[in-house]
Amino acid sequence: MIKFNDLLNQTANGWKWTIPENFNIAYACVRQHVEQGKGSNVALIIEDDKQGTTELSYSQLDTLSGRFVYTLKELGLSSDDRVLIRLPNSAEYPVSFFGCLKQGAIAVPTSTLLSAPEVAYLAKDSGAKVLVTAKSMWPELKSILEEDTQLTAVLLSGSGDMPELDDDIKIKVLDLDALLNDSPNDDTIVNCSVNAPAYLVYTSGTTGYPKGVLHAHRSLIGRLPASKFWFDFKEGDRIMHSGKFNWTYVLGSALMDPLFHGHTVIVHEGANDASTWPKLIAKHDCTIFIGVPTIYRQIIQKTEFSGADVPSLRHCMSAGEHLSDEMLHAWNDRFGMDVYEAIGMSEFSYYISQNKQQPIRPGAAGFIQPGHGVVLLNEENKPAVAGEEGMIAISEDDPGLFLNYWQLPQETAKARHSGYFYTGDYARIDEDGYIWFVGRKDDIINTFGYRVSPHEIERVIKTHPDVADCVALGEELGKDKVLVSACIILTPDATTTEQEILAFGSDNLAKYKAPKIVHFYDDFPRTKNGKVLRKQMLADLAEKQLATQGA
Repeated sequence: MIKFNDLLNQTANGWKWTIPENFNIAYACVRQHVEQGKGSNVALIIEDDKQGTTELSYSQLDTLSGRFVYTLKELGLSSDDRVLIRLPNSAEYPVSFFGCLKQGAIAVPTSTLLSAPEVAYLAKDSGAKVLVTAKSMWPELKSILEEDTQLTAVLLSGSGDMPELDDDIKIKVLDLDALLNDSPNDDTIVNCSVNAPAYLVYTSGTTGYPKGVLHAHRSLIGRLPASKFWFDFKEGDRIMHSGKFNWTYVLGSALMDPLFHGHTVIVHEGANDASTWPKLIAKHDCTIFIGVPTIYRQIIQKTEFSGADVPSLRHCMSAGEHLSDEMLHAWNDRFGMDVYEAIGMSEFSYYISQNKQQPIRPGAAGFIQPGHGVVLLNEENKPAVAGEEGMIAISEDDPGLFLNYWQLPQETAKARHSGYFYTGDYARIDEDGYIWFVGRKDDIINTFGYRVSPHEIERVIKTHPDVADCVALGEELGKDKVLVSACIILTPDATTTEQEILAFGSDNLAKYKAPKIVHFYDDFPRTKNGKVLRKQMLADLAEKQLATQGA
């Protein structure tokens, strides 16, 4: 097994990729540190508002994930079988994730915010054999047993009693905590190809259904430039992340990347407010803080904390959406440090970022990280010149790039061809190499750090019996405040109210996807060929909002 230090030496003088033939993420993130005599170092600290503080050393993480390997083998799982993970921030999350990768199975992280029908869809689409979730979540998920999936077992973790099941249930429902306590430790790690599939994440697709993005074990190597040019890692770093492991952004920046380098990660689970993060940073002497712009904004607006309250903190990072210039300056004034942003995507993680080697230029996304073959292609499919807008395209031989879209060969071929992956994101580059992000030419909604497909929302809302048509929009109600709104055309004689539509969305969509505002229409503005004029609708709503405020 090749070790991180070998890779670091290979990339020290300039950036030259040297990709090993075999590589396993679980070895790189866990086992290598144990073998190097650092097993007693703390890998993870989970602060749970109900369960208290849990710590896992690298040795403990190695052992527990080895017991998870044994469990998967006992359940008959083979290499490349999928394991759906729907857990809160807990010790069981990294244990399950790395256990899958040790065994050669494909981990399928999914959000705890997803509804039971959405989880069932992912189980069906991925063909998962095992679902790992919390006992506290089981009442809302147990209907999945009635769905036509390939699940053969459900592993439940956390406190509480195991559920009683009908005798005719063919799916095994087992206590994960008992298995991790009692099972032998299988310390084998599959010495797989660097190109072998490792994990499958789902992103909102333009078809209205979540789209699977399959990543190889080499994806971890592909993020090495981010480790140097965005994280600014130093020996003994302690990283506080405000997000959930299931989110692709957090899965990389709060789990795989820091552990690859042997650092300590601190995450939180449960009720929180703006004061939670400075308090935890101070409690655990954190040196790096990672969040979304919403968190930074809340800390500035709702607390009096300053740099004096978090003396250990030296580096702050943000992604998910753009941090406003106003908030960047406010954070620097209060805490005496900048917040370094990055741009990434489910297919490629973060590849454009600000860094300490270059001054932050407000409004700019930063620089293309060294090592990544990124170009901006204009309408003639040629590299854009400085100041010209172009689509961000990534060389297909970049080790950080995804393998394919799960069971969607046509979608893969559409995005990956002619030597590039065409991201669909547009940007321009200035004379100094700064990237100015323009965004997608589609209508993805960015709300509180989440990217949400309007088509997925529309597909669900249209299943309401009284809804004839629906358009989902990201409605801007103030600076840095975008909410999902549902524009509804009701069926004739329907009397459904706004609250009923909101409740329906909340019951059938993840909370961050569910509409927060409803507008009723007789018809939508459309082009001559019937295409809805979304931009005009947003402009009309903004004008209406201004008129209301001025009344």
